Amino acid sequence: MIDIDPNGTGLPGIEQLRVIVGAVMTVGLILSVLALIISAIVWGFGANSSNPHLASRGKLGVLVSCGAAIICGAAVTLINFFWNVGQTV
Repeated sequence: MIDIDPNGTGLPGIEQLRVIVGAVMTVGLILSVLALIISAIVWGFGANSSNPHLASRGKLGVLVSCGAAIICGAAVTLINFFWNVGQTV
């Protein structure tokens, strides 16, 4: 039986890579908030100007930015979940 686990100290630079990934997650969340604000403004302008195309684009932008924030926030949990599922196979 082979039993291999991830090695957090096996290669140089692993800790720096963790810091970089954390920073990218932070940037992703900040950009999601910015996209949400812009999309909400577009949605508002579209609704107030009786422009259904602009309003629907704003709604889609709100949904996409919320989805991106969910994925950024849940990325580590999702990876850990599927890692554990893979270990039971």
